[in-house]
Amino acid sequence: MYEALAVTGYKPNELGIFDEKHPHLPFLKDAIKEKLRALKEEIDFKWLITSGQPGVEQWAAEALLALKNDYPDLQLATLAPFYEQEERWKEVWKATYEMIWSNSDFTDYITKRPYENPAQLRMKNQFIIEKSHAFLVLYDEFTPGSPDYYLTYAKKKHEASDYPVFYLTPEDIEESIRARQEDWN
Repeated sequence: MYEALAVTGYKPNELGIFDEKHPHLPFLKDAIKEKLRALKEEIDFKWLITSGQPGVEQWAAEALLALKNDYPDLQLATLAPFYEQEERWKEVWKATYEMIWSNSDFTDYITKRPYENPAQLRMKNQFIIEKSHAFLVLYDEFTPGSPDYYLTYAKKKHEASDYPVFYLTPEDIEESIRARQEDWN
């Protein structure tokens, strides 16, 4: 059992998703939810740790909240890097963040101050990896992006200890799409 699973992945703009109406978003959300379900069964994590940023982190938090119906022991921790991180986000991502924050079992601010510089984001990545026991990332090795920053710390921890890094890949998402289409037929 791994007590706490950290999660991250691409931000919406890195995936070409600019609003909740994107036609591929339901498939992506399903893939994230099914990966979390599989990891719950495989490693029996209790906590999902996220910073609540738009994209994979918010979608994973939403999925975990839905999975609580099947797994009541699951808990959500949202650890924001600084006060008012959502201040400049689109309204849709802001509203989702506020819903996640209010439904989290634990919330806190890592630096306990407003945004000052990018070092706070590096501190967030390092802190969340340090506090977790396993890591899930939506990542494609051929498409660098924001997950690279977390992966730097996760790979170091993986090499130094028993810290599994689980990937949700484009192939996993395609499989989720195929499974959903088969269900419709």
